[in-house]
Amino acid sequence: MMLVPDLLRWLEETRLAELVRVTPWVYSALEVVHLLGLALLVGPAALFDLRLLGAGRGAITVVAAARHLLPVARAGLAAAAGSGAAMFAAGAREIAGTGAAPVKLALLAVAGLNVALFHLGVYRRVSTWDGARRTPAAARAAGAVSLLTWAGVVACGRLIAYT
Repeated sequence: MMLVPDLLRWLEETRLAELVRVTPWVYSALEVVHLLGLALLVGPAALFDLRLLGAGRGAITVVAAARHLLPVARAGLAAAAGSGAAMFAAGAREIAGTGAAPVKLALLAVAGLNVALFHLGVYRRVSTWDGARRTPAAARAAGAVSLLTWAGVVACGRLIAYT
């Protein structure tokens, strides 16, 4: 069984990590991709969450908001996750040793669990409540948790450099 320090060392020794560390502009390019990915993820997700919380009620249904916003958020997630993983691999031990990195990873887990619970739970019955005067409490709670966790992920990502 590989322990965390061994896993971190192994990550840093991969060809990808070496490429990111030694090739000019690769890390900087990954940072740009990561930031753009975050914008494409967090912006549409926040708009969807606000719709769950009641914003735009009467103007756009939850289903329509999901159809337009969530594919963009998924593309942003792919870009942010891929670039973030590559940057992490390049300095896994140093990054893992910061105060903000474990919090960011925990918030990412909460955000992922929240999305899964929402889509496997209350969203399955969206046809019965979409367009109603008020979204169900479970949908509003999912929106609030999402807004808070993604804000925390972004904040912790910035704090990694300073903690």
